[in-house]
Amino acid sequence: MSNLNLEKLNSVAGFVGAALVDSDSGMALAMVGGGNVNLELAAAGNTEVVRAKRRVAEQLGLSDTLEDLLITLSSQYHLIRPLESNPALFLYVIMDRAKANLAMSRHELKAFEKTLDFS
Repeated sequence: MSNLNLEKLNSVAGFVGAALVDSDSGMALAMVGGGNVNLELAAAGNTEVVRAKRRVAEQLGLSDTLEDLLITLSSQYHLIRPLESNPALFLYVIMDRAKANLAMSRHELKAFEKTLDFS
């Protein structure tokens, strides 16, 4: 995996931190920022969130693709976005709720995924 640089995410309004996570192992393959959040612990914990949602979707017989999950806290947004190019990986992004534009953040994350190089 040659280009897993998450630094470009620093330009997203309200950005606090991000991790690219392997949903099979829960390991963070790349991280940037995070402030006082332990991104490695968050990556592992949110792997369980992704697995649970996929399990429920399967049990419900949903054929839709999981685009993203949003966890709203009083001061932050936590956005989990499985990659279209590799559903076993997901971006976990923390944003300051007072500074972030959620709609734009979702759009920018989708565009950012295209810059990742897994060759």
